[in-house]
Amino acid sequence: MGECSRGTPLRQRRVSAGDSWGIFAFLCAALCNLPAVPALNGTEELGAGQSIQKTYDLTRYLEHQLRTLAGTYLNYLGPPFNEPDFNPPRLARAEQVPSATVDLDLWRGLTDNARLAANYRAYSRLLCYLRGLDGQAGTAELRHRLGHFCSSLQGLVVSIAGVMSSLGYPLPAGPAGPPPPPGAPAAPNDFLKKMDDFWLLKELQTWLWRSAKDFNRLKKKVPPAVVTLRLEARGF
Repeated sequence: MGECSRGTPLRQRRVSAGDSWGIFAFLCAALCNLPAVPALNGTEELGAGQSIQKTYDLTRYLEHQLRTLAGTYLNYLGPPFNEPDFNPPRLARAEQVPSATVDLDLWRGLTDNARLAANYRAYSRLLCYLRGLDGQAGTAELRHRLGHFCSSLQGLVVSIAGVMSSLGYPLPAGPAGPPPPPGAPAAPNDFLKKMDDFWLLKELQTWLWRSAKDFNRLKKKVPPAVVTLRLEARGF
């Protein structure tokens, strides 16, 4: 067997207590005099791309949620509102509800900032009207569905604000306003009140459909979030 295979025996010696304390003191002194070591932190940069994706996903979820809510609410209103072919003209009172019936070419010609601001204002206003319905619903199930939808819609308003902030856009100035504008008379009869409710649901459906397309186009223009490594120097 060769020299390498036999190996070289290690010398062992007893370390005295005094030597142990000396080594410990040396290590402590060395550690205390080391320069500050930068800490390497991995942080996920929650940029505009991820914020837009989350807002798009929430919009699609609300579209699905509204289909169930609208069916339940229109059945609560009864005929002719729950009939598939019912398509009444938009009355003057319904003009108080933000309309999504804008020419698509005109809408697409707006800047991203203008479209986001319009979405933010519209959903803030629609949410006010929807909360009014929540207090008038006649059944516990309907109140529960409306309350859940209002919470989700509030989340969408906050999410749109987050997208605008991440892109460096200011939020639209001024409050969204109360459901009935000052001095606006109440619906003169139950049928017209139901017409208001019908148009509110219809506008919500149209806004969500268009918003989903808006955020789908916007997320293709903004790169996704990246993971960045940040050095944090401590002790200087």
